Amino acid sequence: QAQLVESGGGLVQPGESLRLSCVASGFTASTYAMGWYRQAPGKERELVATISSQYRTYYADSVKGRSTISRDNGKNTLYFQMSSVNPEDTAVYYCNAEWLGREYWGRGTQVTVSS
Repeated sequence: QAQLVESGGGLVQPGESLRLSCVASGFTASTYAMGWYRQAPGKERELVATISSQYRTYYADSVKGRSTISRDNGKNTLYFQMSSVNPEDTAVYYCNAEWLGREYWGRGTQVTVSS
């Protein structure tokens, strides 16, 4: 059974950094494009960053320049690091894997940026 499990969320102080992880199981994650999405209260889910199976990356303008998406196929793990967080980064962050129309989602991890 395909599964994505996120971790690393929690309470983060404004200006600090966060690091999220997503472990994939039950499918060949290395062939999938993977990404992070987030959904803030009262807002639609939005794309944050993606990384292809060939390691090409894409970042939303809201996180570009202060974040890094990476993957370790040997560990079936996707990572997301973001610095200089602010309250607008508060959201549930979801891990996604997609390949030829087949798509999987994690259950999400809450990130709250507050002092």
